[in-house]
Amino acid sequence: MFKVETARMTSVAHSGNSLKRTLRWFNLWSRRSGHEMPFANRENAAELLARRLSPHCQNDNPLVLAIPRGAVPMAKIIADYLGGALDVVLVRKLGHPEQPELAIGAIDENGNSFFSPWATEVSASYVEAEKQRQLEVLRARRTQYTPMHEPIDPCGRLVIVVDDGTATGSTMLAALRSVRARNPKKLIAAVAVASLEAVKLLRGECDTFVCLETPTDFSAVGQFFNDFSEISDQQVMEALSATA
Repeated sequence: MFKVETARMTSVAHSGNSLKRTLRWFNLWSRRSGHEMPFANRENAAELLARRLSPHCQNDNPLVLAIPRGAVPMAKIIADYLGGALDVVLVRKLGHPEQPELAIGAIDENGNSFFSPWATEVSASYVEAEKQRQLEVLRARRTQYTPMHEPIDPCGRLVIVVDDGTATGSTMLAALRSVRARNPKKLIAAVAVASLEAVKLLRGECDTFVCLETPTDFSAVGQFFNDFSEISDQQVMEALSATA
């Protein structure tokens, strides 16, 4: 049974999926001075998510899977709070040639890919090249992040997939499908903030969707954090090694 939890669910506004409108969101977004952000930083969001997730993990040992890199410090906080195990689920967004931050789809480390509707407006040769570029990054990250062990098997476990936020839903969708194929007992998606479009896309892909903020005015994940500093590979490896 799918269940959506959100701190501030707002009415669903009509929004087309056109590439032009989505590009406009990314090109026009800027922080408004003096605007109060919902989250101080990723750590603050992770603490709030951990408390929200706790009722779903009673008498269980959840496997908390982070989407690198930004979600890894968040997932560590959540795993520590819930007494669970920490690992990464490796997926990468496929960026638009004119706006790399805009996902035209996503790919997992096994080469399974998902495409957004506007991917058809991008040349097939570019898409194939972008897939190969991101696969190389994923393979390098698996070797770098978990050199001493294989990925933790999610089969038969309560699994929580964590990201700091999702604008299009493509990366989280690829992560959820990658994990679902390995037969978890229950699959939960947990994000600090998601667009309404992403919620609609993802709600059928998991058993429970936990989201702290679902604003109608959504342009980029970073607009909802006072501090949205980039997470380095070194920080990821330190977080993973601390729980190994």
